[in-house]
Amino acid sequence: MQQFLTLDDLPSLSEAVNEAIELKKNPFAFKSLGNQKNLGMLFFNPSLRTRLSSQKAAQLLGLKTMIMNFSNEAWALEFEDGTQMSGLRSEHIKEAAAVVSQYCDMVGIRAFASLNSKENDENEIVLKSFIKYASIPVINMESATAHPLQALADAITIKEKNKVKRPKIVLTWAPHPKALPHAVGNSFVRMANNIDCDLVIAQPKGYELNPLIIGDNTIVYSQEEALEGADFVYAKNWCSYSDYGKILKTDDTWMITAKKMKLTNNARFMHCLPIRRNIVASDDVLDSNNSLIIEQANNRTYSAQLVLKKILENG
Repeated sequence: MQQFLTLDDLPSLSEAVNEAIELKKNPFAFKSLGNQKNLGMLFFNPSLRTRLSSQKAAQLLGLKTMIMNFSNEAWALEFEDGTQMSGLRSEHIKEAAAVVSQYCDMVGIRAFASLNSKENDENEIVLKSFIKYASIPVINMESATAHPLQALADAITIKEKNKVKRPKIVLTWAPHPKALPHAVGNSFVRMANNIDCDLVIAQPKGYELNPLIIGDNTIVYSQEEALEGADFVYAKNWCSYSDYGKILKTDDTWMITAKKMKLTNNARFMHCLPIRRNIVASDDVLDSNNSLIIEQANNRTYSAQLVLKKILENG
């Protein structure tokens, strides 16, 4: 594997999940694989799980890490070619990516959607600019449209916790006080389409994800109807795609509660974190024995370790 931009870069999702579970059992099995190599991690947006889990994964493989937050530590980058740089941006991506490539053996990029321009966000300007000008492997640590490390961790969690032959998985929209990107929802749908499950997407009307990603998946506009008989419930907010970046309404009735979870087949609750308690889901859901949110976060280490291992093995 030469890079990791989406789940499609994995030769086989099922094999990757199984291998990650084996790494979890023996995380130091490849502790020398990354000796004398460096992982650069560039953050254009905040992080807790991505930063710490990726650092830990790197350390488990013998990699050193170098981290920079572009929000307050680096020169503002210019991504447009041919521009006269007379404004606030003082370094061009051409030089920045080339320099990072000299210092690091691979680089992780975290750059969220702006939610101002659908075209710009879908063009993945930050991620694709590093791919264009860097000479080292690039890893997507969440971009404008995808969060494959999270989706891989979710697949690991479902594999570990599933008790039925073909689980019903509900991805449900949840309320949130501000507009959020589609990256997690997009990657979760793509992941679920590659495992043996029945996926149902529950949402208010107007919150449909990108039609190219939804495909033939079932969309239900009644959350209670969608939850009936579910084995896994994944709650996540996302803004409107058709009216891009907008909150059409803040519908508190879509919060996941213990009463709603009783409609399910004793379902396990999932969320990528951070989560706004008693807005996205109630305390009694998050603190219940059926909540998998902390285990999901733990599996972020092994999804990152699997990806780093594959890239290192490629040389």
